[in-house]
Amino acid sequence: MSESKKEKKDEAPLILPPLEFSSLVLPFFSQGLVLLGQIEEDKEKKEDKNLDLVKRLIELLDLLKEKTKGNLQTDEEQFIDASLHQLKLAYMEKAKIIKL
Repeated sequence: MSESKKEKKDEAPLILPPLEFSSLVLPFFSQGLVLLGQIEEDKEKKEDKNLDLVKRLIELLDLLKEKTKGNLQTDEEQFIDASLHQLKLAYMEKAKIIKL
């Protein structure tokens, strides 16, 4: 068996997440938390946080919320609201706008 065929055989199958509204929100939310240092991307702690990028991620989630208003199920609306709330609080704390 050739090396490339063996490598493909040894790779884990690609598992796709369910096609749900949360699949749109989670990447923005997770990346924001990583950039704010709320969760670690890897074992090496990174001190350089990009607040401008986090602000943009918040703005994108706000835009998504605005554009989907009236079209979300209750649990989807609660999910994006909670995600935005947590991300905004973490952003304001890191930007020293508030102290928690």
